Amino acid sequence: MVEIEDTFDKLRVSKDSFLKTKRAKPSDMIEKYGPHIVKLPKSAVPEYLDLSPYQKFCWKIMGPVVEKKGIDNQDLEDDLLAAHMKIRPEEYIAFVWMSTILALVGGGIAGIFIGPVLDAFLDVGWLLFGAGALVAVIAPVVTYAGLMATPGMKASSRGKKIDKKLPDAMSFIASMSSANINIDLIFKELSKQPLYGEVQKEADWITRDTELLGIDILTALQRAADRTPSEKFRDFIQGVITTSSSGGKLKPYFTSKLQEYQDERKLVVQQKMETLGMMAESFVTVVVAFPLFLVVIMAIMALMGGMGGGDPIPLLYGVVGIMIPGAQAGFIFIIWLINQD
Repeated sequence: MVEIEDTFDKLRVSKDSFLKTKRAKPSDMIEKYGPHIVKLPKSAVPEYLDLSPYQKFCWKIMGPVVEKKGIDNQDLEDDLLAAHMKIRPEEYIAFVWMSTILALVGGGIAGIFIGPVLDAFLDVGWLLFGAGALVAVIAPVVTYAGLMATPGMKASSRGKKIDKKLPDAMSFIASMSSANINIDLIFKELSKQPLYGEVQKEADWITRDTELLGIDILTALQRAADRTPSEKFRDFIQGVITTSSSGGKLKPYFTSKLQEYQDERKLVVQQKMETLGMMAESFVTVVVAFPLFLVVIMAIMALMGGMGGGDPIPLLYGVVGIMIPGAQAGFIFIIWLINQD
């Protein structure tokens, strides 16, 4: 009986000690829970804005003016975000304004020197003023228009690259989903695969939002859909959000999207092959057969005296040295553009 009471006393004491709040010694707190380095995944590490020296100079000079004006350009902000250009809209506007002013000054100086040069060679007095004014006007206009259009052009280029890599990335996503892996982990693993180019960077930003900023996966996906420059990737993300919110299964959705993108890729490849085949036939006709017949006809006409007694050699040099290489270069450039798309 005594042993049983002793046993219950031990249990009560152990229970009280277990429920009692434990306090660590100050030395233990500093040693175990003091400031220490926390290692984050590579995809969760923030990337800080790093302006170039020239951009810092532009912000130092024009920044106060931009902030005083309070310019709010939402389209520019969206383009900078979609293009992954690490610069704030205010800093970019200061950069554009400063570059435009320098282009205006540089264009005016260049116009002062261009006018006399043209006047000396062409002996036309009115060019002295007209050429300088034209250069002074065109330089800042082209600079401003080009710089303001740059974020949109880069965003559009990123969108094309995302569309190009999306079928391959979808194959990876579908494979991960077949193993019943959560959607946040799928995008986390996708962010570690540089093979998928710009799609990997989009997944990298989604992982950053979830792991570093503490945003839930559906909100992070919605933010990714809002900022991506690719309509196809936006449609895919919206489908993921809708399927998850409605309680549907993502695995069949990923499988259907994979099949859809593969069919689209087959159609695009088939169209490219047909275009290249047509270009090959045109190349044989325009670059090979036509110059050959032209050279033969010109030589025969020269022998028969049908060229007005003129020397056919310079014309033959023009065909062989300018026309044929120029046509070849044109076809090469067109084929290169087709392959880039």
